[in-house]
Amino acid sequence: MTLEPILFGIAAALATLVGGLLALRLKDRIVLVLGLTAGVVLGVALFDLLPDAISRARGLWHPRDLIAFAAIGLGGYMLLDRTMHHAAWLPARWRIHLAPATLSLHSLMDGMGIGLAFQIDTRAGWLVALAVLTHDLADGINTVSLCLAARSDAAARRWLALNSAAPVLGVLLGLSIEVPIVMLAPLMGVFAGVFLYIGAVELLPRSYARDPQLRTTLASLAGMVLMYVVTTIAH
Repeated sequence: MTLEPILFGIAAALATLVGGLLALRLKDRIVLVLGLTAGVVLGVALFDLLPDAISRARGLWHPRDLIAFAAIGLGGYMLLDRTMHHAAWLPARWRIHLAPATLSLHSLMDGMGIGLAFQIDTRAGWLVALAVLTHDLADGINTVSLCLAARSDAAARRWLALNSAAPVLGVLLGLSIEVPIVMLAPLMGVFAGVFLYIGAVELLPRSYARDPQLRTTLASLAGMVLMYVVTTIAH
């Protein structure tokens, strides 16, 4: 039970590293990957995390409460993301590192999500890990792309290394936290909200901005359909 999430944390680290290396090598040729991963992340939130949270909450929480927890996850992550991106008090040279630092924190949260999900059950752990693996690939791509946009190859490589290590640390943190049974469903609702923000606000606009063609949109839709099929089979 402990080995599986750690292995997934290592896989997430490798996915981040691969995504970053692809970005360094292929630059703007990988926009379809971003579109696909955006759809996958949204699909996990809509077709697995929210339905599973509502199912587990029977007798403990009203479905409307679970939607509220999803809103808390979305709003809380949005507040964190925008606060870190618009910290005008930081020296100008530090702001170059702000976006990749946010992505690294995001990767840490992803790892915690894997560890906590495996406390719920193995299936939940596998599905959360699948979502993490798909958008950690995108995190690696985004981390490098943001640094390259600031014309800093050295920063791109440093932040890629840090971002790759973050999921493993997050898994260890997630496994060390004991979650009361009554809070499992709300926690999944919060994860769903975070994933909705990541997919809809971070990945979808970024992929479309890089390649505003129908193929990018179709890639995102394909990602959502893929996760619908995967979660339907799993259930």
